Amino acid sequence: MGYTFASATVLLLLITDPLGNIPIFANALKGVAPERRTWVIMREVLIAFALLLVFMFVGDGFLRVMGLSGLSLQIAGGVVMFLIALRMIFPPEHGPAPVDPNAAPAQEPLIVPLAVPALAGPSALATVMLLVSQAPERRLEWVAALSVTMAVCAVVLVLAERIQRLVGERLVLAFERLMGLILVAVAVEMMIRGVKLLASEMGR
Repeated sequence: MGYTFASATVLLLLITDPLGNIPIFANALKGVAPERRTWVIMREVLIAFALLLVFMFVGDGFLRVMGLSGLSLQIAGGVVMFLIALRMIFPPEHGPAPVDPNAAPAQEPLIVPLAVPALAGPSALATVMLLVSQAPERRLEWVAALSVTMAVCAVVLVLAERIQRLVGERLVLAFERLMGLILVAVAVEMMIRGVKLLASEMGR
């Protein structure tokens, strides 16, 4: 499946799902002073960006060391994307855990759970490796697509409270489910193309 800069950016946005991460960030930042929340969000986005960049540049070597092919990564990535998309369309019914008034104050989150796995989760890591494995000569293009994605994530998450107040939680949820539906189609297409390539290789 050949990607362009635009399609790779859209795919990465679907995978990182900044709108879907709004509740996760809001819940994790409850114990953080309001004046520090923007700094914490930017720090976590930069950590996720750095981790994804590392996987983008060492992904080929990692695949060789593990004895994995780009084809297996494509099929596995499609399966993971499909499962992530299903969770976007059919989110868990349980709400956030009740708050214990006698509990110690929450510490400022660092790396987990915001940078990893909310932004740089397994599906995002697999996606950047997949992009590079399919077209390593376009690595700088994929870096640019990832940079745009992380910039959009930072803007959306910094403005998360305003977005929720402006459009309401229902519209945010509806848009996330629409993104999940698109991601399902992308995942199915990846798996179909992977199976076709596998069948053609076995037929030789």
